[in-house]
Amino acid sequence: MRTAIFILCGLLLWGVCLAAARLLPGTGSSLTTATVAFLVLWLIAAAVNMWVGVSKAGYTFREELPIFLIIFLLPAIAAAVVRWKWL
Repeated sequence: MRTAIFILCGLLLWGVCLAAARLLPGTGSSLTTATVAFLVLWLIAAAVNMWVGVSKAGYTFREELPIFLIIFLLPAIAAAVVRWKWL
């Protein structure tokens, strides 16, 4: 359940990045700007989640890596596909 919540939060963060890029003046291609900003922020958030799982929850790196990949890649792929289709 926690993984699904993180994935949903990733999609919500992407929406926030889209809204912020549209509202900020002079950002050029707002969809590209939003996607790049989202990917950087989401990579950091997913890495922090992985670090918490390894350092605090007691999971090994090998146990956390597949969860990290799922949490990071699902929203990242969704953002990249939308950016690719609608640019």
